[in-house]
Amino acid sequence: MTDHRELLDVIIIGAGPSGLACAIEAKKQNLNYLVIEKGCLVNSIFHFPTNLIFFSTADLLEIGDVPFVLSSPKPTRLDALNYYRRVAQHWDVRVNLYEIVLSVSGEKGDFEIETNLEGKYRTRNIVFATGQYDFPNLMGIPGENLPKVNHYYNEGHPYFKKNVTVIGGKNSAVETALDLYHHGANVTLIHRGETFGKSVKYWILPDIENRIKEGNVQAHFHTEVLQIKEDCIVVKNAAGEVWEIDNDFVFAMTGYCPNIDFFKKLGMQFTNGDTPAHNPKTLETNVPGVYIAGVITAGKDGSKVFIENSRHHGKLTMGHILNGK
Repeated sequence: MTDHRELLDVIIIGAGPSGLACAIEAKKQNLNYLVIEKGCLVNSIFHFPTNLIFFSTADLLEIGDVPFVLSSPKPTRLDALNYYRRVAQHWDVRVNLYEIVLSVSGEKGDFEIETNLEGKYRTRNIVFATGQYDFPNLMGIPGENLPKVNHYYNEGHPYFKKNVTVIGGKNSAVETALDLYHHGANVTLIHRGETFGKSVKYWILPDIENRIKEGNVQAHFHTEVLQIKEDCIVVKNAAGEVWEIDNDFVFAMTGYCPNIDFFKKLGMQFTNGDTPAHNPKTLETNVPGVYIAGVITAGKDGSKVFIENSRHHGKLTMGHILNGK
């Protein structure tokens, strides 16, 4: 096992936009830092649907004073991947990719981080910028673990002519249902609410509403899925009626949450059950020397935090770390 004796000022876990913003600010402040990422650079964005278009304009996704120049109004997933790769190159960000953090021990001033690559690192402070995309909110129903069930969506081509159910009523569910429809799938949308969530992009809301009105997408509101079987799903509406719907594939777009179990092992406390307790002015948690950045500052309600309103997290965290040296 490699024992890295160098005592770093800060280790940033996660190389998404927030993690990169923290790393850039650490470099600006001459802090000795390292970023550790379990996947590729901006791993969550890489795993977004292939044809995703961002709600934000390009200038609102900028970090590190690197311009995000586009000819189109809204950036795509590919545009974002190209941009953040360029940012990392411009700032020569010190990042270890495909390295998984297994455990954290110690205390402020001398934490030890162990990874799957048989490495141990020492650091005075830690910033978790791990997002929440790796941990879907499970429904806890029979059949959820069947191979035909997925909590992530990539593209619609494989589902041509198949009966596909989309569970959820927020933006990801609506975009998934529409993309499946446009690729020739027979789409059924199940949502326990009475209408779509407020996060649905204003320019796609008429599209889904019209597809439902025309009968091209079957939608059941005030309805929940009770069970997923090999060839169907069992649903129940608000009136108590229970029935089966023929089904080949299920996309449970029910949202995501931070890695709460891992954080609790560090002694982190939570508000509202899922939001790490932290000082909003510094982003330091109740565990001295442990900070959070990005979407995990909102817990399960990650729709409240986007790149555009979390890209300043680097200045908050690194400013506090610098003042504490």
